[in-house]
Amino acid sequence: MTNEGTTVGRVLVVDDDMTVRDVVRRYLELNGHQVQLAGDGETALRLFAENPPDLVVLDLMLPGIDGLEVCRRLRQRSAVPVVMLTALGEEEDRIAGLQLGADDYVTKPFSPRELALRVTSVLRRSRAVQTPPPVRTLEDGGLSVDLGARTARLGGAELSLTTREFDLLTFLMSNPGRAFNRAELLERVWGWEFGDQSTVTVHVRRLREKIETDSARPTRIATVWGVGYRYDPGSGAGR
Repeated sequence: MTNEGTTVGRVLVVDDDMTVRDVVRRYLELNGHQVQLAGDGETALRLFAENPPDLVVLDLMLPGIDGLEVCRRLRQRSAVPVVMLTALGEEEDRIAGLQLGADDYVTKPFSPRELALRVTSVLRRSRAVQTPPPVRTLEDGGLSVDLGARTARLGGAELSLTTREFDLLTFLMSNPGRAFNRAELLERVWGWEFGDQSTVTVHVRRLREKIETDSARPTRIATVWGVGYRYDPGSGAGR
């Protein structure tokens, strides 16, 4: 593994277009990364098992095992950061990828320089997550978050949260009663200075499905119309 605190690492690039693979490889190597290439999902999974990378750049449209299935299988064995490559009209697949635990995406046609910047940003965030904060617990009406162990429980049962869902929940619970817009959440939770704000909407929806009694009528994570979202403490008491 590359040393924590650096923003370079070993990157596996998965795309069936040889030209795209070569261009992405050259830009990533210019930024100091070590790059492996795969042209299909089966090869990508084999290379990952043989020598797990620090990050995966993953095209959704792959022959054989498609990108969504590759992402799902990676998430079964690892929390490795995944940056997806998607075509302009693949919004449903993009959202599905985010729900499977992908960390970011870039839409084709894309700027190789932008992709390299996003890889650096995702690596920085993932390594910051690996440094545990002082052991501290957030409690609210049966919902408990242990920041040291990075676990969350509701009514004593452990919740299955992705890294991004955990970070979003922790941030909102640490700032109760305060409304944040989507751009603020992108930057303050995940360190994104740019990005699609629908990412926040997807992860709020997923969190609500896991911590609300009725996700269609949320009480913990409230929508502040025209602004964004707010965590209301005490709303889940007595559950």
